This record gives sequence, C-alpha cells and structure tokens, in this order.
Amino acid sequence: MRINVLLIVFVVSQTTSLLLCCAAQSTRQEVKVGVIVDLERWVGKQGLSCIEMALSDLYNSSHGRHYKTRLVLHTRDAKQDVVGAASAALDLIKNVQVDAIIGPQTSMQAKFVVDLGEKARVPIISYSATTPSLNTRSSYFFRATENVTTQVKAISSLVQTFAWRQVVPVYVDDDYGEGLIPFLTDALQQIDARVPYRSVIPPFATDEQLEKELYKLMTMQTRVFVLHMYTELGHRIFTKAKEIGMMEKGYVWIVTNVMANNLCTLRSDSWAMSFLQGVLGIKSYVPQTKELKDFRSRWRRKFLHDNPTMDDFELNAYGLWAYDAAEALARAVEEVGIGNLGYKKANNVSSNPSTDLETFGVSQNGPQIGKAVSNMRFTGLAGDFRLVNRQLDASTFEIININGNGERGVGFWTPQKGLVRNLSSNATSNKTNLSDNLGPIIWPGEPSSNPKGWEIPTNGKKLRIGVPTKGGFTEFMEVKRDNATNKTHVTGYCIEVFEAVVKALPYSLDYEYFPYAKPNGESNGTYDDLVYEVHLGNYDAVVGDITIRYNRSLHVDFTLPFTESGVTMIVPVRDKRSKNPWVFLKPLTWDLWGTSFCFFVFIGFVVWVLEHRINEDFRGPLSHQIGTSFWFSFSTMVFAHRERVVSNLARFVVIIWIFVVLILTQSYTASLTSLLTVQQLQPTVTDVNQLLKNGDNVGYLKDSFVVGVLTNFLGFDESKLVVYEATDDLDKLFSKKREEGGIAAAIDELPYMKLFLAKYGSKYTMVDPTFKTDGFGFVFPKGSPLVPDVSRAILNVTEGGITKDIEKRLFGTDTSYLESNAQVSSNSLSLESFWGLFLIAGLASASALIIFVAMFLYEQRHIFVNSDIPIDSKWERVREMFRIYNHKDLNSHTFKKKSGEVNDRRGADDHDIVVGVGDVVVNEGSPDTNFHPSPSTYSIHTDSDMVFLGEQDTPRDSDFLNQPPNNSAIELTFAIQEIHENN
Repeated sequence: MRINVLLIVFVVSQTTSLLLCCAAQSTRQEVKVGVIVDLERWVGKQGLSCIEMALSDLYNSSHGRHYKTRLVLHTRDAKQDVVGAASAALDLIKNVQVDAIIGPQTSMQAKFVVDLGEKARVPIISYSATTPSLNTRSSYFFRATENVTTQVKAISSLVQTFAWRQVVPVYVDDDYGEGLIPFLTDALQQIDARVPYRSVIPPFATDEQLEKELYKLMTMQTRVFVLHMYTELGHRIFTKAKEIGMMEKGYVWIVTNVMANNLCTLRSDSWAMSFLQGVLGIKSYVPQTKELKDFRSRWRRKFLHDNPTMDDFELNAYGLWAYDAAEALARAVEEVGIGNLGYKKANNVSSNPSTDLETFGVSQNGPQIGKAVSNMRFTGLAGDFRLVNRQLDASTFEIININGNGERGVGFWTPQKGLVRNLSSNATSNKTNLSDNLGPIIWPGEPSSNPKGWEIPTNGKKLRIGVPTKGGFTEFMEVKRDNATNKTHVTGYCIEVFEAVVKALPYSLDYEYFPYAKPNGESNGTYDDLVYEVHLGNYDAVVGDITIRYNRSLHVDFTLPFTESGVTMIVPVRDKRSKNPWVFLKPLTWDLWGTSFCFFVFIGFVVWVLEHRINEDFRGPLSHQIGTSFWFSFSTMVFAHRERVVSNLARFVVIIWIFVVLILTQSYTASLTSLLTVQQLQPTVTDVNQLLKNGDNVGYLKDSFVVGVLTNFLGFDESKLVVYEATDDLDKLFSKKREEGGIAAAIDELPYMKLFLAKYGSKYTMVDPTFKTDGFGFVFPKGSPLVPDVSRAILNVTEGGITKDIEKRLFGTDTSYLESNAQVSSNSLSLESFWGLFLIAGLASASALIIFVAMFLYEQRHIFVNSDIPIDSKWERVREMFRIYNHKDLNSHTFKKKSGEVNDRRGADDHDIVVGVGDVVVNEGSPDTNFHPSPSTYSIHTDSDMVFLGEQDTPRDSDFLNQPPNNSAIELTFAIQEIHENN
C-alpha cells in the first residue's frame, strides 16, 4: 500500500514537471537565425559545431534555461563560392526570413552578403571575414573576429627588431589579400622600412605561375617576405619555395594570422610541415582557461562523432570566435525580447517563392538586435567579447616559430607593451636590445646568426660599380686600360677606401668596376649624369669622388661621407716680413709701450722718494736728482744700474720691478726675433668680394658642381671662370697674369684643395669662406639595403684610422703645409698679457711708498702736535715737513757709518775734514759729495739762528728746535775755518 502511494506521488510529480515544461516551451519565442558555412571544408564544419555547442551550453546553463527566446539555426552551404554564399543569404532572407545571419567564412563571400543584410536590415555576424572594408560597406555587419589590420603592428615590430630595411609582401589577389597591404605598407614606413615590390598571386595560380613569381623574387635583394593568403595556397607556395631553394639560409618568411591560426590542419602531415621549417607566424592569442580546456575535449568528441572520417584536427581561434559569436547573438536576442519579430513585406511581394532581390522584405527586429550585439560584453571562450566600431577589439598576438612537426611560441605582441618575451604582469619590452624580447628562433637553413634581410641577387651577376674617368687629380681616381690584356685597372684614394669598407662588412660582396667612359677613353658625361645612371638601373652603385648633393639625392641614396666636407678658396701668398726701420716698435702695442714708460717713471720716483734722505746717490742739484732717478729706473731695462739702494723698502720695490722688466725684455726679444726672421705669409686675396671688386679670374675643377656655386650664389660672371683639370694646371694658372688667362684664386672642394696644398703649400694658402657641403660618398639605388651597412662600415674604417693611413701613403706624410698655409699674423704683445705684472709692481711700489710716508710722519709728528714751536700756520708746518724731508736723515746708519770712516782718515787727508759734534756734521771736500766745497758750506750754529747750508740746502730754522745750543761746537767751527784760511 505504501509502495503504491509513493508510486502515485512520483507519477504526479513527473506529470507536473512535464506540464510545466510544456507550458514554458509554449511561451518561448523561436528566433530564426541563418548560418552560412562551407560544409565541405573542415573550417566550416568546425564553425558549425561550435555554434551548435554554444547555443546548447547557453540554454542548458543555470541562467540560460530561463531565456524566453531560442535561436533556431537554418544552415546553408556556401559551397566555397561567392555566388553560393550570396544565394544562401538571399534564400535565408527572402524565404526563411531570418533575423540574423552568422557567417559567411571568407571576406570575398561576405562582400555580397553584407549588401543583402544592409538592404534587409539583417545583422550579419562573421567570425572569420577579416577584410577591413566590410565595416564601411554596411552598418549591419559585425566582425566577431580580429580586423586583419590589427596584426600589422606586430609584423612591423618584428621587422624593426631585426633591423630589416626592406620587406616584400606576397598576397592573394582578392579583397582579403589586398585589404592588408595599405596598412602594412604604412606600418613599415613608420619604422623606415620600404616595400620595393609587391608579389600578387592569383587565387587559383598554377604551379608554373608560382614558380615564375618565386624565381622573380630570388633575383631581388630583399629576403624578407610576408605571406598573406589562405592556408592551401600558402602551403603550395612554400612547397615551391623549398624546391627552388628559397627556404635556405638568409631567407625570412612571416605568415599572417589566417594561415598561422590554421596550421593545425597541416600538423598531421609531417611531409607538409617540412616545407615550413623556420617560418615565423603571427597567431591570434587565446588565453588558456579551465573552461576552454573542458570545451576542447567536449568539442573533439562531438566533432569526431559528427565527422568520423576526419581526425587529428585541433580547435583553433576561429572555432572559438564562432562559439562566442553565437552566444553573443543569443544574448542580444534575449535582451531585445520577443517584440516585432518577422519582416515587413514589400509592396510587390509575389506568392511564388523566388530569390528576386526586389521581393524580400525588411526585418523589423534587425536594428534592435544589431544594437544589442554592439553593446554586448561578456567573457567568452576566446577571451573578452567586446565590439568596438562593430568589430572585435584589438587583442594580443603570439609570435610562433615552426620547427619540426609543430610550432613553438617565441614571444608575444600587445598593443600596450609591443614585443615581449612573456605576458606576465611585470614583463616589459627591452627598448635597447629588441632581439631580447623574443626567444631563440630557428630560421630557414638554421643559420648561426639572424638573417640580415637581404642578399646580393642570385642571378649570376656581380654588382656593377660605375667609376668616373678624369684627367686630373688622379690621386683620388684613376682609370687605366692595359692594351695588352684589354683589362681596366681602377686605382686611387676613393677605390682604396671603398675596398677597405667592403672588407669591413660582415659579409662578402662581389663587384666589378665599369668606367663611365666612351670607347676612346674620354668621360661619357658629367658626374650628375653618372649618378643618374644608377637611378636608371645601368649601375648598381657608383664609387669615386662623388659629392653628396641635394639634387643628386632625389634619385639615389648616398652613404655617409668618407672625406672632409666643404668648398674652400686657394690664393697665392707673399712674404710680409717687415722692412720698416721702425720695426723694433712693433713687438709691443702702443698701450703697452705707454704703460711701460709710465711705470719706468713711477718706479724712478718711488725709489727717489725712498732713497733721497739716506742715499748720497739720490741727492744733489734738482737736475742731478731727476737725471739719477730716470737713469736708475731706465737702466734696469738692461740691468745696467750702478746706484746703490740702501733702503729695504726701495730694495723690495726694485726686486719686484726687475722681475717685471725681465719678463718684458724677454718677451720683447722673442717677438722682435720672430718679426725679423720668421716668414710672414699673407694671402694676396682675403675674401670673395675682393675678387668680384677687382674683376679677377677664378679657377674651378672641370665637371665640378662648383661652377654653379660660383655663378648662381657668388655672382661670378662666366667669362671670369677658368677651368683646370690637374694640380699642375692650377699652379700654372696662378703663375700667369690676368691678361694671359691667369687666375687670382681657385675655389673647389676641400679634398682637392688639400691635395694641391700638399704639393704647393709653400706658395699658396687656404682662406675663408668655406662653403658647407657633405663630402664624398658612395652612390646606391634608392632604398638599397647596402646603404646602412656600408655607412656603418665607413664609420668603422674612418674611426679605425685606415683612411688616414691611405692618405699618408697616397698624398704623402708631410703636413707642414697645413701650418704654413695658415695666415700668419704679426700680433704685437699687448697690455692684456702683462697687466698682472704691472698690477703687482704697482701695488708693491704704492705699498712701500705708503709705509715710508707713514713712518716719516710718525717720526716728525711733533711738528703738528707740539704747541711750543713758533709756527702758527698749518701751511708753514707742512712746508717745514718738506724742508725736513729734503735734508739728510743723520740718524740713518748710512751716514753714521760714513762719519766713522772719515774720522779714521783725518790724518791721511788734510783736505777732507769731517767733524761731528752732537747732531751737527760739517763735510768739507768729501769724495762722497757731488760738488766742491766752499767757505759758504760751513755751518755756524747759534742760539738765534742755526744755519745749515751744506750742499746748497735751504736754511733750517728748526735745527735749534731739535737740539740745544752747544758752545763747543761753535768754537770748533771757527777753529776749522781758521785752519783753512791759513792754508
């Protein structure tokens, strides 16, 4: 009984659930959605299975089972054809009246389907059509995959990392192939990489067509190729490239994301993968999650169940995008609701089903569904689903390297960081060494180093190097033809530098010289003509004394210069050694002469002040004292002074002054010697304006661009221009008179002028102005990959001193002309060079003078402070100070010593009597005096008037102020006078 009750309850509950389910299903709205795929291709099968699983997973999820809408798929086969896809879309829109379409697969198929969706207002959601132009064709097209242009930044980053300068895109000739190329070209131009050629492959190209195009690529220098096409066609190209040797060392192949994402279709075939060894790929990155891992296993089981004949296939990014696209559409339809489903019929709709473009209606719910899809945000299996401008937002790419039967990741590219080794949060791009941003790469042919991206064409030809032929300045370039062997020998400085540069390249370079000459050996044209031959393709390069010029760079590329730059002027020089009888004044400037004279006078005055009171040599008549002072001062110039200097202050001043005089005399002697003996080379012409003013002739090198500078910029008349070819010709032109066609100056490039001066440097000099040019450079075609490598090699050669060694060997080691041709100026010695010495001498003299005055005033201070002195006027007191100064300082040790010596000699000489009594000294006929004695020279000191008239001194009223009267001294004075009278 109890069992029956339980059975009844179970039946009732199941019945109730079934009824509720039926009720729910009866309230759910079915929304028709079309699916257009290529059912015969595995990509189409993968997409369809992922779409079906997406809807199944969504509607069976906890939140999806409550949806009020259900998408009902109506699948159509595009039959791998544009027409088939368009027919399928037309059928779905007109007959089935779907509210949205998922697909088609290719950009070519989507092109027409998008137009139908725009007309019927039906959203078209593609998970594999990547052509950027589709978004501009219709506002109802939604790209649930990456825009093909998002990968161009990743490609350009790879090119920049390995410093490849040229890239050749190889792409299929349809909308898909052509859609990438403009964006790729722009991205490469931003990193200074060129696209010298575009290889366009027909979608259904034959093997012969592929082989012909690949052989054409082999004949080019570029070895970096970007392959942008479908997997099947791309594999055929790699097969042919392997056969003809384009998968060997030096080649670089980069495949875009479509082929990189579909490489899983080739992994089961090791033979097919062997043709792709070393290829780099830009693969769409899908983050690995637990949900994705679970889905892969479920999808594999379902796919093998639905397609038992297909095995060993892996799910790729396009399948995941198909899954996310279906989920996004289902979510959008649920968000819009079950409102106005269906089509608004056209007025001319017929009852007969057809595919007439004029008979289908307009979807009423399409705009709302499209808007909901645009705003949809969720995390799908492929990552974040977010449409920007109706296309999947730019994502991360993985850089893969094909090796063996598989692929391995070597790095990543993100819009934020660029190339990085891994995607960890702290990973940053190395801006210094870009190659460190990638893991180790195995290139085609497995070379030991990274490919340089170009090679000399493998068409069996060497580089054709054009060289100029010229009659002069053969040290730079000389072409000789051996009539016996009929061979041409090219020598010269430019050739040796070029060959040294080639040796410095990290690779070998085969070349052959071709003189630019007529059959008779004469030049075939100007240097401009020779350079243009490179642009025309007649030469692969030009080597010679070719100046880098703007007009030439419009057609060719120049390397860095390998010589000094500039256009300069050469003029004769003449010896300007002065024959002037007053040349002895020239070593010093007038300000130095004047300063020296003033200091001679000043020093003489200072010494006289310091020595006058204590030194007999600086006493006597006024004229005698002035002469002695000047004589003493000026004789120091030749160190011939004989006067004694007894004052320590004067000795200090004289020592300083003699040092100054020593420096002056030595400098004067050296300068005068230079003026009289060293050759003074002065240019005959100092500037261009002087040539124009005088109407002089000017020489220039044959075929040189300088003639344009002379006529167009400097304003010379062509009749004043004279052509020369060699250094000897130039020397002869300088020796001729103007009437005979001679020249006053030569204007040409610096290397030629330096060579000329190396031979005739003693007769000519180089003068300003120097006009700026870029020197000599090697010429290559526009965009040649050789230019940066050769330029770097030039830097290596010039910095290593190799060019200097070549110059010494070819031009000689004597560089004296560089010094002799410089304009030698007769700069006189100026006060600026000696003002420090004069400052020292002046400070020393002034200090000594101040110290002396201070000491004198201190000793005679009683003249001003003693009120007992019978002198009232201050001016009289000052005059008294001068009178005291004018007298001898009897307290000086010099006079005391002399007085003692005279007393010792009294008995020996009756005519020389020196008596010293107290502070009174009487000198008579002393040999130390400067004049003969007379009776008037004897002084009689009295109480009222003590007079001292010796040596014609003025009366000293202050003698008795300084000492008391002495009667003994008076008696002695008369006694001495009486003795003289008796004699």
